[in-house]
Amino acid sequence: MDDYVDNYERERKSRKDAEDEDLEFPDEVEVPLDKPARERFLKYRGLKSFRTSPWDPKESLPMEYAKIYAFENPVKAQKQAKAKLRAPAAGFASRRPDLVTKGEHVKLVFTGIPPEKAEALLQAFQGSRGSTPYVIFGLLQHETKMSMVNFAVHKSSSYEEPLANKDDLVFYTGIRMFRGRPIISDSAPNVDKHKNQKFMRSGESCTFSLYAPIHHAPLPVLCFKETEAGLSLVAAGLVKSVDPDRIVLKRIILTGYPYKVHKAKAYVRYMFHSPEDVRWFSPLEVWTKYGRRGKIREAVGTHGTMKCMFDAVVQQRDTVCISLYKRVFPKWQDDETFVM
Repeated sequence: MDDYVDNYERERKSRKDAEDEDLEFPDEVEVPLDKPARERFLKYRGLKSFRTSPWDPKESLPMEYAKIYAFENPVKAQKQAKAKLRAPAAGFASRRPDLVTKGEHVKLVFTGIPPEKAEALLQAFQGSRGSTPYVIFGLLQHETKMSMVNFAVHKSSSYEEPLANKDDLVFYTGIRMFRGRPIISDSAPNVDKHKNQKFMRSGESCTFSLYAPIHHAPLPVLCFKETEAGLSLVAAGLVKSVDPDRIVLKRIILTGYPYKVHKAKAYVRYMFHSPEDVRWFSPLEVWTKYGRRGKIREAVGTHGTMKCMFDAVVQQRDTVCISLYKRVFPKWQDDETFVM
């Protein structure tokens, strides 16, 4: 038990330190000494403008996208599904004998259920007699299909631990309960790209995206995390959309330091470790934490030093940066039913 407590405390401290580091140096990474940057960051690309530069939502999709459903017009599909539900029973029941009116007694026959799940279902039903009612509900059209579901959520003030990207969570969406490991992104409106976040901070609103059964909005969601004390509420919100084309980009920042400065010209080192890497990344724009922007002119020497030209005078204490992006996707759950 002591070993378990020690491991738990170490993991908790490690996650807290990682959250603090991300807050102080957001998205900053170092180029490894044993691997060229052009190989380590091969899947990343630069963007002239995060807001306006194009990114094809159909490009380089993972194999999991072959398993999910995408609406041509999500709003129209949702309206049609709800319209079928609201269709009057009078006159319609003659064409649909499977429809049941309120107050009518029915007999339910389940087929295609594995024996172990059928036994569990029977025990749960028998155990609910005389105490808690056993609720059976129907689904709207398409709600048995899988897709990329986005939830607009805010972090619970009662949960003070770090909540990391792709943490294993339990979702309650009104009538359904399922597990998921969502990717966290910002909720900026009227943009086609959204920045991936490593952590969700207290009082912050963001978007959870994950592979899940289709949900038609509006529908509330509660997100729980398993702890020693049981399930702890970590976030709450609403179903935002069902949209596999929503682009979430992970950003990394490579940093270097000017060691020789003359007006708008600076010699920068420690961003790369070879002239080949400098030439590979030379088409990208460089920027500084004090607001300067510039270009890589050439590699200097054999250890990754480079000469850069900026749009204004550069200070010696400034930091030179390059931003790189790649699209990220949630992990597919092994449990194919997604229902607990």
